[in-house]
Amino acid sequence: MIRLDGKVVIITGGGRGIGFGLSTAFVKAGAKLVITGRTESTLLSAKEKLEKEYGAEVLTVTADGADEKAIQNVIDKTVEKFGRIDAVVNNAQASASGKMLIQHTKEDIDLAINSGIYATFFYMQKAYPYLKESKGAVVNFASGAGLFGRIAQSSYAAAKEGIRGLSRVAATEWAPDGIRVNVICPLAMTEGLQKFKEEYPERYEQTIKAVPMGKFADPEQDVGGLCVFLCSDLSSYITGETITLQGGSGLRP
Repeated sequence: MIRLDGKVVIITGGGRGIGFGLSTAFVKAGAKLVITGRTESTLLSAKEKLEKEYGAEVLTVTADGADEKAIQNVIDKTVEKFGRIDAVVNNAQASASGKMLIQHTKEDIDLAINSGIYATFFYMQKAYPYLKESKGAVVNFASGAGLFGRIAQSSYAAAKEGIRGLSRVAATEWAPDGIRVNVICPLAMTEGLQKFKEEYPERYEQTIKAVPMGKFADPEQDVGGLCVFLCSDLSSYITGETITLQGGSGLRP
């Protein structure tokens, strides 16, 4: 098992869904964790579970991803408690998924951009001095919605492709500093996907039929495992990559 003992990792949206799977994978690998999100009760519940089950050291800080000052506070609180930052995993994202492009409003686009691109940008920029010091890593989340133009995902896809562009530039600019920046496009079973299945059963069936492995990724073992690897020394020569974790449905040149 890959170990990250003593490493300090910030995970946005780390209290639920894929984010909680990531949190579990990182604490199992020995990392000290900072989880952020907009709902304090969700974060505290996740903290309790992680500390009780795995003896983890977890700091929770509420923050809206579009709020630059709130994100600076996350960075400050992290350094105040742990003295360093070794990795940032930008997982959180809100969007109007399920709406056709013609139904989208400016508010829908703003939601995706603010919670996606701006949040990723702010976390990366504010954490940069500490990542430079630790020769750390950033893992950003994009989506097959943007890579492959999936139906009813226009604002989400636009934000995720923006994150990929931002990540590639950062990987180039920050490589001399020893900071690695990579992107994961997962297709994982979460509460959100379960809701999508219930609200749009036909689209859900179309999605699962297109996955050669016939299943969705496990948030902890599959997505979390890959994230842990990308934040470890075993991936020290990997940067600027987009990894499609989609059971064979993300094949591309």
